[in-house]
Amino acid sequence: MSNISFYRFIMPRKVTFSLSLSDRLICQNIVERGDNWRERQRAHTLIRLDDGLSMQKVADEVGIDVRTVGLTRIHWLANGINALKDALRPGAPKKIRPDQVDKLKESASLELLTAKELLVKHIEGGGTPVHLNTIKCALKRANFVWKHTRSSLKKTR
Repeated sequence: MSNISFYRFIMPRKVTFSLSLSDRLICQNIVERGDNWRERQRAHTLIRLDDGLSMQKVADEVGIDVRTVGLTRIHWLANGINALKDALRPGAPKKIRPDQVDKLKESASLELLTAKELLVKHIEGGGTPVHLNTIKCALKRANFVWKHTRSSLKKTR
């Protein structure tokens, strides 16, 4: 008998998992009232594993891959309650520091300036040279609104 056919008939290993009562209550609270859908999904996964369901049944019920169920379990065993939170995602570093954004917001709220004038003021204030769109996006994230002003009335155009 070859090794491949032998492994085909091996039953999957039963993975036991148990939560303490306080951890289960925390997970139930997150499932019911959590803000982040990923945290709710991870907490629901852990609760269903604690109920004694297999990883495949939990994956089918929650709607995720079996490997994700296994990773959620492994992260929980390693990090505890902190495993439910999202990790920081990689990406490009911010081009404008938060203190520079605060200065831009202050300049934009004190006087009416165009984006080009704000960029010049940013660079003169010791900020790094950035693209004009970076200034606009930073202020849009700070809930500033950019509107085009017309120099003529509609009926005189």
